[in-house]
Amino acid sequence: MLLEDKDRIFRNIYGFHDSGLKGAISRGSWDGTKFFIEKGHDWIISEVKTSGLRGRGGAGFPTGLKWSFMPKADPRPSYLVINADESEPGSCKDREIMRNDPHLLIEGALLAAFAMRAHTSYIYIRGEFIRERERLQRAIDEAYEAKLIGKNNVHGWDFDFYIAHGAGAYICGEETALLESLEGRKGQPRLKPPFPANVGLYGAPTTINNVESIAVVPDILRRGGHWFAALGLPNNTGTKLFQISGHVNRPCVVEEEMGIPLRQLIDEHCGGVRGGWSNLLAVIPGGSSMPLIPADLCETLTMDFDSLTKLKSGLGTAAIIVLDKSADVIKAIARIAYFYKHESCGQCTPCREGTGWMWRVLERMARGEAEKSEIDKLFDVSKQIEGHTICALGDAAAWPVQGLIRHFRPVIEARIDAYQAAHKEAAE
Repeated sequence: MLLEDKDRIFRNIYGFHDSGLKGAISRGSWDGTKFFIEKGHDWIISEVKTSGLRGRGGAGFPTGLKWSFMPKADPRPSYLVINADESEPGSCKDREIMRNDPHLLIEGALLAAFAMRAHTSYIYIRGEFIRERERLQRAIDEAYEAKLIGKNNVHGWDFDFYIAHGAGAYICGEETALLESLEGRKGQPRLKPPFPANVGLYGAPTTINNVESIAVVPDILRRGGHWFAALGLPNNTGTKLFQISGHVNRPCVVEEEMGIPLRQLIDEHCGGVRGGWSNLLAVIPGGSSMPLIPADLCETLTMDFDSLTKLKSGLGTAAIIVLDKSADVIKAIARIAYFYKHESCGQCTPCREGTGWMWRVLERMARGEAEKSEIDKLFDVSKQIEGHTICALGDAAAWPVQGLIRHFRPVIEARIDAYQAAHKEAAE
């Protein structure tokens, strides 16, 4: 089920070719853009709905449906905001698009903004992405110079594209915290409702989309929504950038069809698991916030939203972190727990207090200095955090802990037994 070259959207993801305007045009960018705009706002939204495109930023919400929530006759200006914060550990696809194929993103932004009747788009880039911002800014300057965007451009839809550079805060990847930061305030999530489509950036209608979600739009319109819908699986259509890291022989970012079997993805593109497939311990399938999946469930696992939801995990950004049997799985989840403790904005009590508490308990469990009764208590507290915060950072902190207890409880118990036996022996 490997993707054929003719169906690839990202033809320069590895940066082997020119990332500038000339190179982008030679790969098919900016072809027919004016024609799509002449077809009208509703036609573009309809084509994106037909494609079945689901948001590539983690939540997997249908993109065309999200665009249709924007008001059609509102005196306020409308905005498109592109989320390029990409701070999820394991995720590294958006940076490759900005670095190596930025014109796909700029063209997609113009088309998406037109579909939602917006004349302005902001892209919020992660603080650590310096070269990516420079490469994207160069591409934006080229597009302005060639009159592809800007006032009175060749496409007949005034469109301005601005870069906003963050300061490296994970919480600003959450869409409403991103808006707060963009407006010059501390990056803290807002209560919803009101939703951004009604009250977003500067109190005006706003849609926030991931970089990959926007960058695939031009090709969907060029080749047709039905072409995109024919790739992948039902309700999980199209191509997807997968990022595989951890204990594999060749970590990589690769474009494949949605629903590709995990084992095929790792064997074909990463040279297999370090030490062979039998050495696999577990896989975190969608960035550090997704519950891990043990090796016995990975054999037949397909990489799509629905299959992973059935296993009480998620595709997220499709950032696959592979753990082999040399990994200390309790320590690994404790390290992830520390990350979420560190990145909590502190606004909600369950997250502010709970993330630190979970990390401290996991640190003790990694050493075996815990009681077995604390395993259930830890799971219970994670459930008190999940779903009880303004944004999903509480969920992101709780899910890895739940996955550990669900699948590796015997490992935690054995660690506690070994610690107690060693101390008993020392005491005697």
